[in-house]
Amino acid sequence: MAHALKESWALFAGMAMLMAANGLLSTLLTIRGATIGFSDMTIGLMQAGYPLGALLGSAYTPKLVERVGHVRAFAALASLCSVSAIVHLVTIDAWSWGAMRLLAGFCFPGLYVISESWLNAKTDNRSRAVVLSAYFVIQTLGASLGQGLAGLDDPDGAILFVLTSVLISLSLLPLMISRNPAPTYEAPERLSITSLAWISPVAISGALLNGAMQAAFYVGVPLYGLARGMGIGGATLLLVVGTLAGAAAQFPVGWISDRTDRRYVISGLSILCVCVCLALIGGWFGGQVYVAIGLIGAVTLPVYSICVAHANDQILPSQIVPASGTLVLTLNVGILFGAFTGPFVIGIAGPSGLVGLFMVLGAMTAAISTIRSLRAAAPEQTAPAQPIAVQGTQTTGMVYPSEEPAMAKDGSSDP
Repeated sequence: MAHALKESWALFAGMAMLMAANGLLSTLLTIRGATIGFSDMTIGLMQAGYPLGALLGSAYTPKLVERVGHVRAFAALASLCSVSAIVHLVTIDAWSWGAMRLLAGFCFPGLYVISESWLNAKTDNRSRAVVLSAYFVIQTLGASLGQGLAGLDDPDGAILFVLTSVLISLSLLPLMISRNPAPTYEAPERLSITSLAWISPVAISGALLNGAMQAAFYVGVPLYGLARGMGIGGATLLLVVGTLAGAAAQFPVGWISDRTDRRYVISGLSILCVCVCLALIGGWFGGQVYVAIGLIGAVTLPVYSICVAHANDQILPSQIVPASGTLVLTLNVGILFGAFTGPFVIGIAGPSGLVGLFMVLGAMTAAISTIRSLRAAAPEQTAPAQPIAVQGTQTTGMVYPSEEPAMAKDGSSDP
């Protein structure tokens, strides 16, 4: 176990800097866009460039890695990411910012796919759970640090945009100086969305709706804070609190889901989300908005990892990697919707519009999970759920928990 963690240090260090850079850039663009006068709808359209680029990058990156290898592909994509951050310094045009978000969206998920394929190839099943847990913690702390940095006093954003570029460039160093050779790589096959939806509609619908929830959360919460009259520091702290609460909830939620029907857990979390949103709109939290956003993060952000575990409970071992790629694709489609819709509803209905969107998405998720749990029995055997970083518009790649699930599955039924 210690040996596996030691061998992965280069990936962990590089990923920490990448997540900090991406968390900083995503939050900074929302805050900076609002400061210079972009409308909420414009910010939503600009931020929607990221998941659109991610859909393209996730499809192209495996082919690039096969052709030139992990290190060269990583260097090329990191260089483009660094460029996308710097360009924001020379223009305040929403179209050019949107184009750079598209470029960042193309590159960042590709970097995650490269890192995670390397990590998966280097980790055996005995140490996989520990390594992936450490990887999750590093991702979450890196992203939260970046979000927090976006609240620093930097009137024109120059220092923070440069810092983003520096972090991306530095993320190259651990991989370049590591003695561990890159693994061989073959682009994984994908299980079609319709095929996986037939096997597990809860996993597909949950990934889609939770992708929208995550993106609305990550893009919308800073705008929500500003709309409530908070300063830049307070608005970014609101996002950090929600992110850390969601990360902390991953482990107990995963533990509970391993011991009961995972669909009950998804339904329960989603119903709690609706209740918290109603209480927030009704003013029951008073001035404790940080508590409210923390609770929303805790009951919504872990849902995707439970959807992945639920899908893995129902498929063959050979289908785990293809299914993972399909779920990431579905998540990105949801993110594309949520990245635009979150700011849009704030522009239309004010701060309560975002909370109302959370409530609608939570109610839809709860309804689907509850109906499916009533129509079919749960799998008799399950593999442990693994925490998956919740990144919204900073979506990671396709880490999969194990190549050898604990039970045999026929992949044909639909619990």
